[in-house]
Amino acid sequence: MLRKWISGTLAVLVLAGTPVFAQNAELTIVDKTKAVEQVLYGTDQTGSLSERLTRLEKEIYGSETKEALMGKADKLYTYSKENTLTAPSLITRLNAVEWAISHNQTAVPAKQKLEQLEQLLIGAPAPGALDKRITKVSNIAFTQSPEMNEVTLFPDTLVRIKMITPLDTRQNREGDAFTFEASEDVYVNGVLVIAKGAVGEGKILKVQQARNFGRDAKLDLSFDTLQAFDGTEVQTFLGDKAKEETKSLAKAAGATVAGLIVLGPVGVVGGAFIHGKDVTIPVGAELYIQTKAEASVYGLKVK
Repeated sequence: MLRKWISGTLAVLVLAGTPVFAQNAELTIVDKTKAVEQVLYGTDQTGSLSERLTRLEKEIYGSETKEALMGKADKLYTYSKENTLTAPSLITRLNAVEWAISHNQTAVPAKQKLEQLEQLLIGAPAPGALDKRITKVSNIAFTQSPEMNEVTLFPDTLVRIKMITPLDTRQNREGDAFTFEASEDVYVNGVLVIAKGAVGEGKILKVQQARNFGRDAKLDLSFDTLQAFDGTEVQTFLGDKAKEETKSLAKAAGATVAGLIVLGPVGVVGGAFIHGKDVTIPVGAELYIQTKAEASVYGLKVK
């Protein structure tokens, strides 16, 4: 938990909990179809399985294949989410173009991201198959094909993040989800593995309201996952190494509470009715987290 590092009134406790992840079973044809739809559109689509796969093929390749449904799903899933050194996924290719242009990564669906990139590079979204359109914007963004490397992201790699979801002990409850994003790029041996803007997810584990006799509110948080450059969900937490780095950040900034966490107002009525401090974490509040487990990820070699 975050300690009362600098101010005795610090009441934000961030747990480095260890979530238990079930072993992933082999994905079914429906699972793979949904996964590709989530990548492209951000949500599951309607219609029969055959109709949905045909729609995806036409969207990505420009035409329907004659393969069986399982073959279609396998090919689409591999194209969208899986990486090799010679064939990066749709996610990785688009993230590479976006980073080359803006040095930032956004969390919008792939189709929307491509249209935004086309708007910037050629003035308007283009017609045609997504595969050819991605190749076109990549050729504009890079003078030569971007180099992708597979690297190991080791445990306890530090990541500086900032809050996207505001939190307040007066309003939030246990179980509420929140989002955050990387506020700096993370490299391993010159390979970009987590881009600025990459989105992470966490949850509130416990909320304790401010109480009488000056007892401060407490907010227990877990920072669970953060998206790597290739779309891999990397497990994260706030451990001792991250706490110390955040503490150093706070001192360097001349701040009083974990660097950038804001405490709400204190209502002093008098005597036994002195009320403790509420905890408010605004959008943009920054701290460090760290990776939990070793992960193999694909990233962009930055020369």
